[in-house]
Amino acid sequence: MKRSRLGSLDVTSIGLGSAPLGGLFTAVSDADALATIERAWSAGIRFYDTAPLYGFGLAERRIGAFLRQQPRDSYVISTKVGRLLRAPDGTAAEDAHYKGTSRERPVFDFSHDGVMRSVEESLTRLGLDRIDVLLVHDPDDHYDDAVAGAFRALQRLRADGTVKAIGAGMNQSEMLVRFAQAVPVDCFLLAGRYTLLDQGALDALFPVCREKNIGILLGGIYNSGILANPHPGAKFNYQDADAALIARALELNELCRKHGTELKAAALQFCMAHPAVTIAVLGARNAAEVSDNITMSEKTVPQAFWQELRARKLVDARAPLPGGSVRA
Repeated sequence: MKRSRLGSLDVTSIGLGSAPLGGLFTAVSDADALATIERAWSAGIRFYDTAPLYGFGLAERRIGAFLRQQPRDSYVISTKVGRLLRAPDGTAAEDAHYKGTSRERPVFDFSHDGVMRSVEESLTRLGLDRIDVLLVHDPDDHYDDAVAGAFRALQRLRADGTVKAIGAGMNQSEMLVRFAQAVPVDCFLLAGRYTLLDQGALDALFPVCREKNIGILLGGIYNSGILANPHPGAKFNYQDADAALIARALELNELCRKHGTELKAAALQFCMAHPAVTIAVLGARNAAEVSDNITMSEKTVPQAFWQELRARKLVDARAPLPGGSVRA
């Protein structure tokens, strides 16, 4: 598998995202979770992304149970801070996204001390001696706390060698631009904001990341499912997609069929064509989905498809296309 550099780390260009293994939308059995991770490993994937939020600790436990059986220097693991898992106080609502989880619920904490506790608790759930990449998770309403607290802790952990790379993971690009200008970060995980349906990251985020040599871990490439299987009721950004988005996804799907390829292949290869993208982080809930993701990354997408995509102005004119010469 193709490899890239993420700061001082050597990483595979495809990573396994573990939100589905935490029961995102549908519960996943222990057996299916293990088979998923085993398939990713056998395919050569050596980058694994997780977070306390994913299944409220379940994804970290499942990823760690497998990885601690492997040589520690043979893979790179990323997790996140900003949420501590605590027993419910009686007011916590049932989560609409994660199924089959523990009773613990996430509580926002972007303070320096909260981050240090989060790291210790993640290491315990993972059963590992260290984390390689540490990201501030979803600080949308907590910018000041993240800069003054969380990132101060992350810089300390990077300086003493506890972690190798730091950054943030978000579903928006605007605040990541602010972090890039305010904090010396190594990478960002951007979810759902550079896809065949949304190229907002081209405006400011990708240019500043290329200027500052900040790696992009790209998640949400299928926009929560609509670019994997467009249909009424499909998800976009974890919610039911509106009619206009479904119509655009169906148009893209028809264009793929016209050129004898698949929408998932086009969606994945479009994202990986941008030079700012270091790793495509692909979630999966079973071994078959891992195999399918690998197949889609290698499947032939005809140049005629990309040419018509450009001619019909279905993507931003600044977006580089596979095999093309246009660069943002």
